[in-house]
Order: sequence, then structure tokens, then C-alpha cells
Amino acid sequence: MSNMLRTTVLLAALTALIVWFGQLVGGSQGAVIALGFAAVMNIGSYWYSDRIVLRMYRGREIQEADDPELFGIVRDLTTRARMPMPRVYVIPSESPNAFATGRNPEHAAVAVTVGIRRLLDRRELEGVLAHELAHVGNRDILIGSIAATLAGAIMMLANMAQWAMIFGGGRSDERGNGGVLGLLAGIILAPLAASLIQMAISRSREFQADASGARLTRDPEALARALRKIAAYAERVPLPANPQTAHMFIVNPLRGASLQRLFSTHPALDDRVARLQGIAAELGQSFR
Repeated sequence: MSNMLRTTVLLAALTALIVWFGQLVGGSQGAVIALGFAAVMNIGSYWYSDRIVLRMYRGREIQEADDPELFGIVRDLTTRARMPMPRVYVIPSESPNAFATGRNPEHAAVAVTVGIRRLLDRRELEGVLAHELAHVGNRDILIGSIAATLAGAIMMLANMAQWAMIFGGGRSDERGNGGVLGLLAGIILAPLAASLIQMAISRSREFQADASGARLTRDPEALARALRKIAAYAERVPLPANPQTAHMFIVNPLRGASLQRLFSTHPALDDRVARLQGIAAELGQSFR
């Protein structure tokens, strides 16, 4: 199954989950209300995602004179990808990592940490930046915002259901919504399922960005090498990241995330490298 098809299926699963749980809690009206509240909360995040995240990590916008090599790589990649030149930021952290943000290619920004500039050579840095620009080109901020809206609505419905149980007692039987036991199961299982689906969407988009970036540079080995370096170093020097934004980084900045594959926003490193090896084979290349 392709990554785009997988994302579509997962978003459809989230939608089905909210419809089912909304009916369980308060009929179609309850689902619509929760979805509306969640949408309002996430629209602002989507529209101002670049400012919010860059400010959170103390990003400093730089110009070409500050880092000609970095600017040159970004300009070359955007030219090849036929994308506008994004703003470029540096994050004052020794932990190697990078992310891209912005609601569309015309309002995009890429950010790299001080640590990643010191750790990677030019080829590896090009692979990382191609991956991040692929997120912008693939509209992953929009996809992530939709997933967050649907998952957020389910969390709100779970809160509504808790209050319904406290003040409504067993009256849900009269509405044919499954009774107290059905409501309790929904309160426990629906948010968990929503979180798992949202994380699966994030992992799918990471695979897609790896593939798009590797094909743009035609150098999947460099990206694989960069991922290995970043993961190894970041484990020793983690980035103090907000869990809500961890999915944006090229490698999960949270320590110990590799032990929680089911609940991780990023695919396992070995899986990412294996897929990059497959792309290299398609291009007539090979690496270990």
C-alpha cells in the first residue's frame, strides 16, 4: 500500500471513529459540535504553525551571508523541486535535528539545529533538507492538522461522555446507544484508537518524506547515513522538545522513543533505512 493511500485510509478510519463515538455519546449533533470545537482550535495552529513552533524553539532567521552553504543547498533543492525559497532558521541546540513548517510552500520555513550543522557533511545535510522540503511539498502540515482536528474531536467527545456518565446515569439505554458499558468502553478505547491512528499517519508521512527527499537528491544513501548519525547522537544529547511537536522533527527528539514503536510519531530507524535501500536499488545504487 502506498503512503498516500495509507494516509487516506487512516484519515477515513479517524472519521469513522468520530462518527461512531459521536453517535454513542450524543447522536450526530454531539459529533458535529465536538468536530466544530476541535476545528476552531486547530485552525489557528495550522495558520500560524511556523511562528508558534519557531518561537517555541527560539529559532533565529538567518540570511545567506550567515551560512552560504546552507542557503545554497536549500536554493538548489527548491529549484529542482520547483518550490519557492523558504525562510531559513537556526535552532540554538547542540542536539542534531531539523524540521520544516508552514501551511504551504509559499509560507514555509526550514530550521536546523546548531548541532546538525556540526555533525553532518554536505551530502548528508542535503538529504535532510530534501526530506524537510518534501514535508512542505507533500502538504504534511495540512494533513497533520486534519488528523489533529479529528483526534481532538474524539478527545472532546470522551470528556463529554464522562460528564454524561456522571450526570446521565444509565439513561443512555433509552436512546439505544449501548448503555453505560458501551459508553465506558468508548471513553477508554476511542481516544486510544485515535492517538494510535494519528501516530500511524505521522509515521506514514515520514516514510513519504524520506522517499520524496531521496528521489529529489537521487542520493538515498546520504539520507540513511544522516538518519543513523542523528539518531545515535540525539540519544546522547536529546533536544528538550514539547511532545506535541515531536512529530515535526526528522528524528524523534524524545529520549527512549525507539522503545515505544506503537506510540511513536516516527518509524523505526531500521525500517526507514531499509526503505531507502529499496529506493537506492530502484536507482541502480546500493549501500549498507
